[in-house]
Amino acid sequence: MCDDLVLYAVEDGIARIVMNRPEALNALDDRLNQALAGAWERFAADDAADVAVLSGEGRAFCTGADLKSFIPRWKGADMMAPRRQAPMGIGGGLTRGRHRLAKPVVAALHGHIIGGGFELALACDIRIAAEDAIFGVFELRYGLHQGDGGLVRLSAIAGIGTALDLTLTGRPVDAAEALRLHLVSRVVPRADLADAALETAARIRDNGRAAVRSAKETVLELIGRPLDDALRLETLYGYSSLGDFSEAGPRLARFLDKTSRPEDGDR
Repeated sequence: MCDDLVLYAVEDGIARIVMNRPEALNALDDRLNQALAGAWERFAADDAADVAVLSGEGRAFCTGADLKSFIPRWKGADMMAPRRQAPMGIGGGLTRGRHRLAKPVVAALHGHIIGGGFELALACDIRIAAEDAIFGVFELRYGLHQGDGGLVRLSAIAGIGTALDLTLTGRPVDAAEALRLHLVSRVVPRADLADAALETAARIRDNGRAAVRSAKETVLELIGRPLDDALRLETLYGYSSLGDFSEAGPRLARFLDKTSRPEDGDR
């Protein structure tokens, strides 16, 4: 457990990280952000955990920044405050600062995922939504816009046109539309959300640990690079992910042994 505000448990190589501020719909105040930072630090160092599932307790995944605590701070901020805040984003830094976490993070999304909560969801590697999920970029309603990776990731995931549409209109998006816009990879009934997220995490864990982490690192490194640089980098990272062959060797041997002795009906 990382503070009562964030629950942390590991089973079968999967860390379940749960935001536990249901009375505030898991709005991100300083205490929840700090607790999440502790959870990500623990997850990164936890050799028993290869993949995480992030979820929210109660009626919503996360309704964004807790404006009751954030607005007074910004009203009294000086001109250098943005520079001091730039190294570490919200969600314990997953949006910025800890965004190069090598281990994959699956988001299990339900209820409202808005504002900074949407930015936190976009910072996860795979997003699975319940049918009751509602997404929204509502910041412009209050005279500000995304500042924690929301514009960057929304443009990369769904395209500039969709990023501008959702940002400038502030309209809500239901789970079905989120799937069409590629904001999530799956939509499932609310009752099946936890199992679907854990199933996805288990599939990731079944793969080679070094290769999974290298693949995530490679994707992050390829963003924004010219084609020739990207191709060269993918080659270097892809082939070097074999490492000392201690993990890939047995996996390849099992595959070759199986294919050399096909059972009737396999081919």
